[in-house]
Amino acid sequence: MPHSFNFSEQLVLITGGGRGLGEHLVRAFLREGAKVIINYYKSAEAAEKLAAEAPPEQALAVQADVTDTHAVKAMFIKARDHFGCPVTTVVNNALPDFSFNGDARANADQLTWANLNQQFEGVVGGALNTTQAALAGMRETGFGRIVNVGTNLFQNPVVAYHDYTAAKAALLSLTRTLSNDLGPDNITVNMISGGLLRTTDASAATPEAVFELIAQSTPLRRVTTPAEFADAALFFASPWARSVTGQNLVVDGGLVKN
Repeated sequence: MPHSFNFSEQLVLITGGGRGLGEHLVRAFLREGAKVIINYYKSAEAAEKLAAEAPPEQALAVQADVTDTHAVKAMFIKARDHFGCPVTTVVNNALPDFSFNGDARANADQLTWANLNQQFEGVVGGALNTTQAALAGMRETGFGRIVNVGTNLFQNPVVAYHDYTAAKAALLSLTRTLSNDLGPDNITVNMISGGLLRTTDASAATPEAVFELIAQSTPLRRVTTPAEFADAALFFASPWARSVTGQNLVVDGGLVKN
């Protein structure tokens, strides 16, 4: 039977880990005893502060633009040099500059290919770069876990964020095809999809009325928090998910039935 790693044996890279949802993902993996690379693009102060909360042998903040292939490769080298082992687990959380403000979104008349392309490059291109950079180390170890962060909006587009939703839908497709491609190497690839989270940097611009509407539409009658979402993300990296791949787990309080 293929080997499955406990959290204490895993070296986890979380992209966009310095703030917002990424910070909660970092805290969840650290709490379970994993070693964590906190990737950031512009949030140096927040990422360094977060890393300083853990021992240096457990956390490291590393700057890299995930759309830059060379920067991503350099980040993986730095991580291996620091921890003395390859990355086993990648959480693709980094979000290109985006604000969930429905009033400011590009609607059908305004949407451009540049809007779409910006999200495709960040969401899909970033995930592809980190996945490719991780493969050699995962194959060397005989174990790999890739967790992509998606959205429930492509099942329930309550607000038509065309560019963001299209990129996340493409990421789900890539999740499924990669799971088929990498399964023989004992590398699983899954997606965890939230709805609107209360609150992250990206959802800070969301009007209170939208939060209230979603809460009333959800079986649990509340909006999911980033910490709740992060806890669910742990499942795909855990030994309990050793036979789960190519899946999309929706964590939104039951709003969307997957």
